[in-house]
Amino acid sequence: MALSIETHPAITRSGSPTLGGHGLFAPNRDASSLLRFPLSKLKLDNLFLLWLAIPDSQKLVLTLLESAKNGQPLPGPTSSVALPTSAAALTQMPSQPPLSPLKGRHMGSPIVMPRRIESSRQRQGTGPETIPRFYFPRSERMASDALAVMHAKMDTLFSIYPDGLTIPAMKELIKEVFELPTVLAYPLFYKLVVPDESLVTREAMAAWVQSVGLLTLDPHTRMMEVLAQKGASAVTQADLKSMMAGILLSHPGLEFLQDTPEFQDRYAETVIYRIFYALDRCGAGRLSLRDLKRGDLLGTLQMLDEEEDINKVLNFFSYEHFYVIYCKFWELDTDHDFFVTKEDLLRYGNHSLTYRIVDRIFSQAARPFASAVEGKMSYEDFVWFILSEEDKSSDVSLDYWFRCVDLDCDGCLQPNEMLYFYEEQLHRMECLAQEPVLFEDVLCQVHDMVQPAKEGSFTLRDLKRQRPLAGTLFNILFNLNKFIAFETRDPFIIRQEREDAALSEWDRFARTEYVRLAMEEEGEADLADFPSENEVFAA
Repeated sequence: MALSIETHPAITRSGSPTLGGHGLFAPNRDASSLLRFPLSKLKLDNLFLLWLAIPDSQKLVLTLLESAKNGQPLPGPTSSVALPTSAAALTQMPSQPPLSPLKGRHMGSPIVMPRRIESSRQRQGTGPETIPRFYFPRSERMASDALAVMHAKMDTLFSIYPDGLTIPAMKELIKEVFELPTVLAYPLFYKLVVPDESLVTREAMAAWVQSVGLLTLDPHTRMMEVLAQKGASAVTQADLKSMMAGILLSHPGLEFLQDTPEFQDRYAETVIYRIFYALDRCGAGRLSLRDLKRGDLLGTLQMLDEEEDINKVLNFFSYEHFYVIYCKFWELDTDHDFFVTKEDLLRYGNHSLTYRIVDRIFSQAARPFASAVEGKMSYEDFVWFILSEEDKSSDVSLDYWFRCVDLDCDGCLQPNEMLYFYEEQLHRMECLAQEPVLFEDVLCQVHDMVQPAKEGSFTLRDLKRQRPLAGTLFNILFNLNKFIAFETRDPFIIRQEREDAALSEWDRFARTEYVRLAMEEEGEADLADFPSENEVFAA
C-alpha cells in the first residue's frame, strides 16, 4: 500500500527522511511516552532502514523527491484504506487484534480447516515438488562429464574396430573405459559374443551396458556384472572358469603350463577354491556383491596385470602355493582316485592329527563335503582343510576348527569338550616318551592366552579377539607336532616371524614346503641321471 506524503509525512519537503509526524514518536508526543517505550524508536529506525534498503523503495523515494522539487503534485494513496491522520483517530483504534476466523466464528458456523501454503510450482500446476534422489544401492553417482568421457572413449574404440572387438580389443575396453583388470575381458567376451562368431559387435556391447547401467556402477559392481550370469545376483564357481582360462592363456608367469593341460585344470580349480575359501564366509557356494566388496579379489586381479611373476601374487594365484597343495594331496591319495579317506588324512603332517579330530572332520562338522562319495574327501574339501590347518589365524579357519571342537554346538568350548580331544594327546605323549602336560596346566595356560569373557568358557568371539594365539589352543588339543613345537619354540624363529609380518602363517608354510619339495624333486632328478647298478656292470 503506497503512502501519501501529505497524509503521512514520513518524508519532508526538503527531501530528508524523518520519523516525525503522527505516531508514537511524533513531535507533539511528550517525553513520558518515550520513557514508556524506550526500545520502540530503535526498532522503528531499524525497520525504516530495512525498508529503505529495498530497491523498489529507493526508486519510490527518488521519484517522490523529484516530484517535490519540481513542484509536481504527489500521488495519493492507491488503496481505499487510509491511515489515521489525527490523534483522535488513533485513540479510536481497537487495542486488541481480532481473533482468527476459526476461533471467532459463531456457534453453528461451518468449520473451515486451514490450507497448506501452496508453492509456486503447485500454483503453476506442475505437480508437487520431489526430493532429489540421494541413495544409490548398487551404484555410485557419477558426474555427467565423467559419463560423457566414458561414452566418448567407447565410441573412439569402436571407430577403430568398426566390425567388432576381439579379445585384445576387449582388454583395451575393459581397462580404458570400464577401469577394470584386463583379465575380466575373457568372461565378458564369452558372455556377449554370438555363437560361432569371433567378434563382439557394437550393438551387443551397447545393449549390455545400457541394460545393466554399467557406466554408473562402482568397480566392484562392474566386476560382479561381468562375472555373474545374466540376471544373477551372485557369482558361482562355474562363472570364474572363463576368467581362469584367460589367465592361463595370457599371463607370462604361467606359460610353462601350456604343455600340461591337465595341470592347467588343477591350477584353475585350486585358485577358484581358494577364492571361495576366502570370500564365501557363509559357505553358500556363491559370492554376493557384499562378499566381493569385503574381499580383495579386485585388487588381486589388478595386481595380476602389473606383476609378471605369478608367485608374487600371494593371494589365490601363486603357482608355488598350488604346487604345495596339490603335492600334499597327491602324497595322501595313495590309490590316486582323487579322493582322500580317513586313513589317508591321518598320515597328514607325519601323523600329527589325532583320531578324534579326523573323525569330526569326516563327520562333516566343520563343513559339508563337496564329495559325492560317502566317507571320502574330495580335492576341494582338502583345499579347505589344508588352508585351515596351516593358518589358524584367519576367520574361516577359526570357524572351521571351532565347529569341530564344539561337540554340543552351543557356541562355547567347555573344559569337558577340550578334555575329550586332549586325552588322546596325553596318550600319544606317553607313547613317545614325552613328559605329559596335565590338562589342568593346559587349561590355565590357554585361559591366560585367550582371556575369555567368561571364565572356563571360550566363545568364537573370544578366539577372534586373540587371533594370533587362538590357533595355539587348537594345536594343543589335536596337533601333537605343533604342540611340541610350541612348547620348545625358538625365540629366533619367533622374532623372524614378527619381522615378516606381511606374510601370513600360510604364506610361510607354503614357502618352506615348496623349497623342500623342490629340493626333493631335484634330488630325484639327479639320481636319475646316474647309471643304475645293472647298467654299470653291463658296461
